[in-house]
Amino acid sequence: MDFDHITRPLTDAEARAEAERIITRSFQTETPPVRHFPTSFRDESEVPAYGDTPPVHQDDKRIVPAWAAGIAVASIGVGAGITGIGCGAWLVLQGLASVTLYGVLMVTLPFAGVAMVATAIGGAINKARSAVTNNVYEAPVVQNTQINNTSNQRGMFSRTRNDVR
Repeated sequence: MDFDHITRPLTDAEARAEAERIITRSFQTETPPVRHFPTSFRDESEVPAYGDTPPVHQDDKRIVPAWAAGIAVASIGVGAGITGIGCGAWLVLQGLASVTLYGVLMVTLPFAGVAMVATAIGGAINKARSAVTNNVYEAPVVQNTQINNTSNQRGMFSRTRNDVR
């Protein structure tokens, strides 16, 4: 190995050559340069003398992944749904907070209507099922009524039993 350059000082020519080598190596790039895209566009076309400027087509180079678009649409739908549920709950709670007789009647009116219709249907079915019988008694009718009362009273408690025949 040659260790002469470490132990002895460099001459002016060697120092200049070494400095040029270091500088040129430090300014060399191993990777190719990155191509930069313009971030603005200037339209040089003529503006009409009067009226609105006609639209200029501008290409859209953004790329949105399908999953991101799906999540965005789903979040909008969920937000709208939750807002609707919240508004409905607010309306119900507002109605319950201001309870009046008319409010209670209006809430129970559908239940009363359903109960009335069920009672009418049950009565009609019962009337249709009952047999029609006409019993005519032509003999004399005797009615015997016998009432037995038994009362027991002891202290604070009392018991009365009535038998009607």
